[in-house]
Amino acid sequence: MKLTSRDYAAKIRGAAASCGIFFFCGQDEAGASAAAADLVALLPDTGERVEMSGAELRPDPAKLGDEARSTSLFGDKRHIWVRVSGDEALAALQILIETGEAGAGDACPVIVVASGATDKSRTAKLLEKRKDALVALFYPPDLRSVTQAVRAMGDAAGVRLDGGTAERIARGANLDVRLAQSEVTKLSTYLDASTQAPKSAGPDDLDAVGAISEDDGFMPLVNAVLAGQGTKVGTEIARMRHLGMNPVGTLLAVERRAAQLARIGAALGNRRYGDLDKGEKARLGIFWKEEREIGEQVQRWRGDRLDRLTLGLTRLHREMLTNSQASELLLAQGLTSLAQLAGAGRR
Repeated sequence: MKLTSRDYAAKIRGAAASCGIFFFCGQDEAGASAAAADLVALLPDTGERVEMSGAELRPDPAKLGDEARSTSLFGDKRHIWVRVSGDEALAALQILIETGEAGAGDACPVIVVASGATDKSRTAKLLEKRKDALVALFYPPDLRSVTQAVRAMGDAAGVRLDGGTAERIARGANLDVRLAQSEVTKLSTYLDASTQAPKSAGPDDLDAVGAISEDDGFMPLVNAVLAGQGTKVGTEIARMRHLGMNPVGTLLAVERRAAQLARIGAALGNRRYGDLDKGEKARLGIFWKEEREIGEQVQRWRGDRLDRLTLGLTRLHREMLTNSQASELLLAQGLTSLAQLAGAGRR
């Protein structure tokens, strides 16, 4: 079975009941991860969560099948959550399927979130025609769709959001639905709201819970890195630590901008950035406050340089997930290196 972000919500409940392997991929890693988390809540018997990574599966692909057919210490059910890059889970899933068909027994649900993979990857091709597997593809969101998603999050949490407030949350989260959900949850707690006793939330409430915004969020650091402003990057990293900003959330903001630059570059073709009209800018998520910065970054990150940026971010993300205790240090080192690469193009 294969679903995209457009039909996922309507069909996932049926897939959760009939499938045992779930492969989440696409350029919108935040959306894929959020959808995978929603899936867990729909599983017939969620049980214990066992986390694995591509680094574990590469040297020992049979480990996935062993874990999926084991039970917890107290005999409870479990599900396996695997985070990989690209096709790192391919061999492990092949073994899981082959041993199952050979009579190895039932396996618990296996959920794979693959950064850098698409529906064209070998893993997706392995699974998409199977009745017991799901491939879910998520495209980068636009401002309108994330704003709508934020309002839906608010409804589910008992928080009534007008369009302007929902859009501010979407922009402040840099179109990352996981960060947006965090802001809505904080608003719900602050207002003591529920679906039985809904409350309206406005700009003052958003300020009160310290919601992310363009001014105090990730974007100053993102822009400094992608503009190659080495000195400013150091200052912004210090600010990140002082404010206690989540390292993975910070990296996701950089990844989101890199994906946006790729979309803009594809839309431009042989045209200049200045040739984009207002409608195109809106569809590409170019906000007027950031037009100049994004324009400079589009010129700096094209072709091979953009590929290097994407690969570098994917590698950094994998390293941070593998060694979460050192994620802040790894992020600082990785962003500094990317700023140096960007700075090389300033001359």
